[in-house]
Amino acid sequence: MTPNQRGFYTLLKKEVMRFWAVLGQTVTAPVITALLYLLVFAQAMKGRAEIYPGVSYTEFLVPGLVMMTVIQNAFANTSSSLIQSKVMGNLVFLQMAPLGPWEWFFAYILAALVRTLIVASAMLVVVLPFVHLPIHQPLALIAIFVLTSGSLAVLGLIAGIVAQKFDHIAAFTNFLITPMSFLSGVFYSVHALPPFWYKASHFNPFFYMIDGFRFGFFGVSDVSIWHSLMWTAGFFAVMTAICLWMLITGYKMKK
Repeated sequence: MTPNQRGFYTLLKKEVMRFWAVLGQTVTAPVITALLYLLVFAQAMKGRAEIYPGVSYTEFLVPGLVMMTVIQNAFANTSSSLIQSKVMGNLVFLQMAPLGPWEWFFAYILAALVRTLIVASAMLVVVLPFVHLPIHQPLALIAIFVLTSGSLAVLGLIAGIVAQKFDHIAAFTNFLITPMSFLSGVFYSVHALPPFWYKASHFNPFFYMIDGFRFGFFGVSDVSIWHSLMWTAGFFAVMTAICLWMLITGYKMKK
């Protein structure tokens, strides 16, 4: 099937304009929330020993908060859009349009990437005058950021396909995204955990996303950057395969 480029760009524009119209809610609010975390934890841990040599706790905390915000916003962008279309009953108009699974997939994922890029940039612009963040490995930084945003956007798309009402999306967020985010080493190094939880954390894909993102800034991390890249890329590949199967077969989309 020949790709429908006009349809793809129209859907992409629609998804970008959807969150752009409420920028205060979709971008400003998560930035303020993350900055409050930074203020509280940085003050509470003031004077704490360095986690990495030459890296203060505040510097250690910033990349983790940025990536946690990216994870939550990438998921929210695609999941909320699809469930909103389902609940309001306008999903049928998208299904009637000459759009294939690939156009749907890339339009939703790229829109989420735009949103997370804006959110992450806004956070860094606000904190950089107060926190020194060197960039040691820019390529690793970009790769982890794109793979993470893409992975969570795809997971959000899967959640939106499976869900039938807003409560189902809330369940995904409350019982999966938020716990995995907070237990991924945002506020601490996993080396400080007891042996059981240290090993368990290595099965959390969010841990590799955050640890790899920190490596991009500081050049040091809890695990090898190659492990982080492989885990994140693998997670993205699995989520993509599931999502495309759902879109191609019309799973939970056809009545």
